[in-house]
Amino acid sequence: MRAQRHLVVFARAPRLGQVKTRLARDIGDVAALRFYTTSLAYALEELGHGPWTNWLCVTPPSAMARPPRLFGPAARSWRIFDQGNGSLGDRMARVFHYLPPGPALIVGSDIPALRHAHVSQGFAGLGVADTVFGPAQDGGYWLVGARRSPAVPDMFRNVRWSTSHALADTLANLGRRFSHRLLAELADVDDGRAWQAWQAGQAGPKAAG
Repeated sequence: MRAQRHLVVFARAPRLGQVKTRLARDIGDVAALRFYTTSLAYALEELGHGPWTNWLCVTPPSAMARPPRLFGPAARSWRIFDQGNGSLGDRMARVFHYLPPGPALIVGSDIPALRHAHVSQGFAGLGVADTVFGPAQDGGYWLVGARRSPAVPDMFRNVRWSTSHALADTLANLGRRFSHRLLAELADVDDGRAWQAWQAGQAGPKAAG
């Protein structure tokens, strides 16, 4: 019997002044919130109809109470659970240990260019490698996945998050024991320049209004 496949979207409750704070420094809190809300709703709709189990991993814990109200109608088809405490690496590692058996992918909720096909390619990568990554243009990654069999790699220790070293640090943690595959490089929207490209329609769906 084929193992179940799991897709996890990491999301923060879309509240003014609490999401995309780096982007907000360039374009303001309201515009940053509008971007995040649009991008998150798009991701849940675009990725929510594949041959995998949908998981929405949220923060803070209070966001679990009324997910359709916070995250939009598409959230109804996603299983909701809490990210928990700790660094980004702590929270992602927890997910890979928490889920039922089977290959798993984690993606962000702020990658407008992310498509259903990218997720399919991620799972295909786990058919030939222990781990898979979607590199971002800033040196981080928009997707990370693990086959999780026969073991879950300890790949998030001492990673310099939110720097150009994040992907390199993670790959270094794999050592020789675990193999990896890289997907296409995508842009995330973390500053005003990237936001302007998105508004111009070069990196995904435009904001409404």
